[in-house]
Amino acid sequence: MVNTKLILNYGMNHKGFKSWLEAYRATWETRDPHGAGELFTDDATYQETPFQEPIKGRSRIIEYWSDATQSQEGIRFGYEILAVTENIGIARWWVSYARIPSKKLVRLNGIFVVALNEETRCTEFREWWHSEATPKLH
Repeated sequence: MVNTKLILNYGMNHKGFKSWLEAYRATWETRDPHGAGELFTDDATYQETPFQEPIKGRSRIIEYWSDATQSQEGIRFGYEILAVTENIGIARWWVSYARIPSKKLVRLNGIFVVALNEETRCTEFREWWHSEATPKLH
């Protein structure tokens, strides 16, 4: 499990958003759904696409992360902070991983809009992304 205590208490500012994104990166790359859950408040919302209802609550976010990362290995995540206001942070992000068991390389590129509370835990998470799969890795 990733130690998220290091990122707490920055609030919604550039330092807090960067720390939160670093913890998000670490939890995804290590496939740690409980560590990811620690990044969110108990009543947070997580909206994967604008066409689906948001996932509501930390326990459901943990379930989502557990399911989503089970079929991924060799995960590499990066980001670029685009904007930070007193209410939200916006970042472009990208990730690549091999799909289990097919070994197809998957790349995603997208945008996060994140609201953090004073403890630097996410209260609202929205994302938009596109994906591409390539032939098997050798």
